[in-house]
Amino acid sequence: MRILGMGNALVDIVTELPNDTLLKDLSLQKGSMQLVNRDFSNKVLDKVNRLPCVEKSGGSAANTICGLASLGVETAFIGRVGKDRLGKVFQSDLERYGVKPLLQFSDTETGLALALVSRNSERTFATCLGAAVEMEPFHLDAAFFRGYTHFYVEGYLMQHHELIRKAVELAKDAGLEVIIDMASFNVVEDNRDFLHFLIKEYADIVFANADEAKAFTGCRMPETGLQKIAEDCWIAVVKTGAKGSLVQNGKNVYRIPAQEVNCIDTTGAGDLYAAGFLYGLHLNLKLGLCGEIGTILAGKVIEVMGGKIPDGEWPEIKERIKQTLYKQVE
Repeated sequence: MRILGMGNALVDIVTELPNDTLLKDLSLQKGSMQLVNRDFSNKVLDKVNRLPCVEKSGGSAANTICGLASLGVETAFIGRVGKDRLGKVFQSDLERYGVKPLLQFSDTETGLALALVSRNSERTFATCLGAAVEMEPFHLDAAFFRGYTHFYVEGYLMQHHELIRKAVELAKDAGLEVIIDMASFNVVEDNRDFLHFLIKEYADIVFANADEAKAFTGCRMPETGLQKIAEDCWIAVVKTGAKGSLVQNGKNVYRIPAQEVNCIDTTGAGDLYAAGFLYGLHLNLKLGLCGEIGTILAGKVIEVMGGKIPDGEWPEIKERIKQTLYKQVE
């Protein structure tokens, strides 16, 4: 398996909130992802400048791709950044993880994702896309897709229908399987018809959380939403937070329990779950075991601030994956 990712190239600034007053003051819906302009993001930065924060390269698809690269999977990433300090931070981070950067550079500033983490560890994003939003269909080259087996695209790009359509067409023309992560319930609500078309016509694997599955299918129960999604793709995954996750392939349904962890920040949980799940597919594991590996990575990332797992945690993760492999043999 060789995976090409595409998404918003952003730098995350993750801040712990003492309470949710700031969210109300800024009219940010808790748990959502809101697109904001640079003035608004500067306003947020001014309000949180005395609170604990972490600055790391991010973006949903980039987090997933870096997680896969940390496990030794050959990866690349398509995105657009500014010719500024944060753009260099983003590129150097990809290279440090061993990801091949397929980046375009703009005179516009690199995008920022301001992750505001509530006391219950739920995160709310105020995202200024900056240079990331300038990515256009003509920036995509068929050569980007050659040599890869899977194309992973984040739902945060779904507002740009022409870009996504061109990307999945190039991926299919090159023989790649298409993986879609829905990314945010409000993005799903705004682009439901396009997502239905995209998944039915192009998707092989789809990731969603419970809220996204509900927004997409209208089904209140995750199990029913999973079934609806699975009607139009090969593998459907619905993550249900503390209850674990559900995976369906055809009529086969797998229930994967969550792990008990010290939850600090849920930023990147879905991204790293996807990385672990896809790594399990890379190893040709049964789907239930793929979900277990996804749960291991998700559990690790929510124990730290930000959407990346610290380097020192990977040896333990790899050892736990080895233990999971033994279950395949049993």
